[in-house]
Amino acid sequence: AHLRALGLEEKIREFPVSSATVELAAKAVGCEPARIVKTLSFVGPQEGCILVLAAGDARIDNARFKAQFGLKARMLAPDQAARLTGHEVGGVCPFGVEPGVQVYLDESIRRFQTVYPAAGSANSAVELTIPQLEAASGFIQWVDVCKGWREDS
Repeated sequence: AHLRALGLEEKIREFPVSSATVELAAKAVGCEPARIVKTLSFVGPQEGCILVLAAGDARIDNARFKAQFGLKARMLAPDQAARLTGHEVGGVCPFGVEPGVQVYLDESIRRFQTVYPAAGSANSAVELTIPQLEAASGFIQWVDVCKGWREDS
């Protein structure tokens, strides 16, 4: 419904197989794993939720995360993720999330023309340009909290 309201519904792809991990999603979509956007869910201030969207080949850098958010990077448990975001693990995405969820886009995804975040289920993805992802995600700001995706990290 969220993507439909933005005129992006036709970009959603649903698969007969799971796309719940970067590797499975890349295989289902037919792209390199780095272009899969993983939505990482962390405990935020006052036990809220922070979502960091990162490239499939990136990993959270704990020191950068703490410097950015002033918090230790603690992933939400699956039941917390479902309750706080409105999506089950494997389909967590920044679209149609519960009120108060803070969405950030990591620099690791800026290098691509299009990327594939989940579309709310463990067997879906949506191909979006970076401007479309910015508009659809309701993100707060770009951050640089990941490592492993560039030569200097």
